[in-house]
Amino acid sequence: MASSSRNAASKRRVITRRNFLGRTVVAAAAPVIIPASARGADGHVAPSERIALGLIGHGMMGRGHLGRLLSAPEVEVLALCEVDRTRLDAGLAAVAGAYAERIAGGTYGACGAYTDYRELLARDDIDGVVIATPDHWHSPMSIHAAEAGKDVYCEKPISITIDEGRQLVHAVRRHGRVFQNGSQYRTSPSIRRACDFIRQGGLGNVTAAFTLWNTMEHFIGGGRFQACAASVNPAVTGKYYAPQDYALPEEPVPDGLDWDLWLGPALARPYNSLYHTNPMPGVVPWSFCEDFGVGPSTWYHSHAADVLQYALGYEESGPVDLLHPGSGEFPTLTCRYANGVLLHLVEGWSQVKDLYHAVPQEAQLDGSFGGVVVGERGWLTTMSGGSGVTGGPEELMAEYRDPRHDVDLGDKDHHGNWFECIKTREKPHSHEEIGHRAASLGHLTIIAYKLGRSLQWDPAREVFPEDAQANRMLRRARRAPWHI
Repeated sequence: MASSSRNAASKRRVITRRNFLGRTVVAAAAPVIIPASARGADGHVAPSERIALGLIGHGMMGRGHLGRLLSAPEVEVLALCEVDRTRLDAGLAAVAGAYAERIAGGTYGACGAYTDYRELLARDDIDGVVIATPDHWHSPMSIHAAEAGKDVYCEKPISITIDEGRQLVHAVRRHGRVFQNGSQYRTSPSIRRACDFIRQGGLGNVTAAFTLWNTMEHFIGGGRFQACAASVNPAVTGKYYAPQDYALPEEPVPDGLDWDLWLGPALARPYNSLYHTNPMPGVVPWSFCEDFGVGPSTWYHSHAADVLQYALGYEESGPVDLLHPGSGEFPTLTCRYANGVLLHLVEGWSQVKDLYHAVPQEAQLDGSFGGVVVGERGWLTTMSGGSGVTGGPEELMAEYRDPRHDVDLGDKDHHGNWFECIKTREKPHSHEEIGHRAASLGHLTIIAYKLGRSLQWDPAREVFPEDAQANRMLRRARRAPWHI
């Protein structure tokens, strides 16, 4: 498969223009760059048809992504990038094990290993990259990948500010790339069935939706934060809904970790193991800090926002009002869309019953990564796990279960959908605009929460009309030379 329409010289000019600094390639074995036309077949996909990919970030999520890539016959992993040598070596070992037969047969050379993602992007033989880094790197790396002619699969949320998310969308479109946001619930038939049922009027006129938005308490109140309790003060900051700027004590940087490159565009701060740990306790150890993650939006909201905005028909737009509970209009932070539908953020599903009285007490609301949608005909969830999709009354659910509402997404999972779109150049299920709007919903709620007041939002122009204070929070400074 052709790696890119842009030649190597143009890519190097991009890197020079962006003040990219040259770095040394780190490799367990010297990488052998083999043209796609010469790579050996595996008995399922012709060599010239394999998609050549690189993985950037081999933490907890990165390990899962790498396993998925290595299991795909239509894919060949040619490069890994990781600033932590321990994790990089583990990734190289996984690739070597998966491709042992190809290596023995001489049809696969070696996996390039890098600490600096810019070196990976400069390769001509890479078609696309999977980005599984901390949140603060998602937009810059995606933009630089698009500029280098690579297709992109990026973990969620795709940005930590609304401005950089919009820049990502522009870059992907300007360079004609295929972008998939890692919101895998978009490619779940059961979730899509529920969303499509709602979109098609199955609930009648929708009046409200609910999703979870939890405080920091359960995250920073855990055992791994006990050693830094004096700095984190979980009894106080655990009540916040937004990540904070914590002054954690400096610790020695572990051997093999390029801490400066890990920080990248974020403001410089000393290393502390709570940001980056081996082995990794959980998938987002850094997201409690506002320089690196988006707190609850990283953990949960970025999943649910995509699904719910799709169900409500606003997946490429957003709310027009952010209603702070201090206004007295609603007891929890609420988003209002142009058609009047309300999206209430709640701390637990019990609040849907006890605080808003939106569903019966016997309603089963115990799934993950979705929400509850209420209309004039009844209610329906868009969740996986637990009881899965539930709803009521029973006559509505009988209609919902009718085979005519079945959803056929084919035999491709979320990664497979991206692979297919790389070949066809079609839009994936969760393309760049959808990913941007899902992330933006989280950013909007955080801005309203931090300012402590209700806000008006123009989703077309992406500004707070006549609100200079709120508009200043749409972007943030980046550390040189990491400009986008």
